[in-house]
Amino acid sequence: MLLCVSASHKTATFDLLERLSIHTTRIAPVIAAHDECVQGAVVLSTCNRFEAYVEMDEPVTSASAVGREAALLAIQSATGVRPEDLTGSYEIITGDAVAEHLFSVASGLESVVVGEGEIAGQVRRALIEARADGTTSPELERLFQRASEAQRDVKNATALGRAGRSLVRLGLDLASSRFPDWTRLRVLLVGTGAYAAATLAALRDRGVTDLTVHSPSGRGEKFARKHGIGWADADAYPAAARMSDLVITCTTAETHVLDAALLGGGATDPVDRSDTQETGRRLVIDLGLPRNVSPDVATVPFTELLDLETIRLHAPLEELQATDAARALVQDAARRFTVRGERRTVAPAVVALRSHVFEILDSEIERARLKGDDGRTERALRHFVGRLLHLPTARAHELADAGRAEAYLDALETLLGIRVDAVDADLEADERDDLAG
Repeated sequence: MLLCVSASHKTATFDLLERLSIHTTRIAPVIAAHDECVQGAVVLSTCNRFEAYVEMDEPVTSASAVGREAALLAIQSATGVRPEDLTGSYEIITGDAVAEHLFSVASGLESVVVGEGEIAGQVRRALIEARADGTTSPELERLFQRASEAQRDVKNATALGRAGRSLVRLGLDLASSRFPDWTRLRVLLVGTGAYAAATLAALRDRGVTDLTVHSPSGRGEKFARKHGIGWADADAYPAAARMSDLVITCTTAETHVLDAALLGGGATDPVDRSDTQETGRRLVIDLGLPRNVSPDVATVPFTELLDLETIRLHAPLEELQATDAARALVQDAARRFTVRGERRTVAPAVVALRSHVFEILDSEIERARLKGDDGRTERALRHFVGRLLHLPTARAHELADAGRAEAYLDALETLLGIRVDAVDADLEADERDDLAG
């Protein structure tokens, strides 16, 4: 069975999500090693959510409890956040609902800004990381690959992607009231990761030309050369921050990269910016999680701080029609995922039934040949068996689609003594080939 332990901006505070995001130990391997009934784990960790997707090999009610325990103890081991600290801040999703949840997440339907595009790449990277750690399972592979397919279908078939905006662009939208003319701004970008590239593109779309980058990890010069912008090293960074009208931080640093002391948090702002339209005003946008900017920055004269918490509160209502269409696509994709999984459950049973019947058929054909049959008996028997197997095969798929695969397996064992315990190796290989394609 599939299980998801989910803490997101809908269930947890940003302070708690920030604590969950600080971990140097990979969490998926710790979950996978918790108990032999844990078949695999994939962890999705972003600035707005922390989710552990787990496959359990235990078809009884305790599977959910074991999976939950595995995830919570792994979180404590890697982040120091105790299970009791998470009480009321997460939800457990199990069974068929897991697919619909992940497909919704990947499509941007559960994001702070509905329809934002960054999450799709983060879902893909979560699977890649789990593969590197050796913690995936065939069902988790199938789940995450189908999630990417669902996301592409939503993007191509609805207006959701056009309606939704990324956190970067929403933050800049909120800044527009302070900066009517973006072309005159001095902007400092702190960070060189994926968000930095998206931020740079969004700033240029608004006409910003005076751009400088600083990287706490030392990659600023390379990023600056690649994108044709200015660069501030560690020595030049404080002055660059003080001279900027807009500072945007988007690093993965686990400590603050900007505080009041660095900005020269005295009684007045000593920097002369009289050649810009926004004389004396500075805005700091913190897109980092953990937070990149110390809250004391807001105490620096003429400085405002805009963080993820504030951005979330200003997230606009999504376009209802686009969202409804997207959710319908997600629900259909989740239903097909479930049906495919159920059909995989009965496939070995269908194979076992056919093998059983054809073994009897071959025996009877051999008897007929020994008695001098000229082939007419063989043809009649094969035609009869084909007709005989059609209804049980169709019925197997009908029951699987209705979520009643177990009824078919029980009937085979009761009537014919055919016992099917699990998907056989050949079918698992076929499924892996299908996923690889």
